[in-house]
Amino acid sequence: MHIISNIALISINETMLFQLISFLVFLFIINRIMFRPLQGVMDNRKNHMDKIQTDTVDAIKELENLTQKLKAQESEVRAEALELKRKVEDSGGRQAAEILAASKKEIETLKKNAEMEVKARIDEERKHLQKESQALAVSVMEKLLDRRVAP
Repeated sequence: MHIISNIALISINETMLFQLISFLVFLFIINRIMFRPLQGVMDNRKNHMDKIQTDTVDAIKELENLTQKLKAQESEVRAEALELKRKVEDSGGRQAAEILAASKKEIETLKKNAEMEVKARIDEERKHLQKESQALAVSVMEKLLDRRVAP
């Protein structure tokens, strides 16, 4: 081999061919060792993130569906509660009316019994008073006349 004294930026000789082959071997090795595993990890990460995003969207849709079902059930329960409240109020009103009617009937009965008792006492007292007034009248007349009066 002989030395060529040539000052050039690029010289094409065996060294360049060896460097080109070394570079291609280096690219092949680095591709196998570093780039393919990195690409696999990046693909796995992207797939995982896509799956998480899909799961999140599905969970949000399910939450919205459950919320709508819950609102529907709530409105049904409220309607049932209002109907039950109305029925209870109606029943209570009827019972109150029945109790009031029974109370009025009982009051009327008690009033009639009290009036009859008062009338009976008044009649009894009138009889007693009449006997007493007759005895008193006889006594007054005897005292005024100063003699005995026949009844």
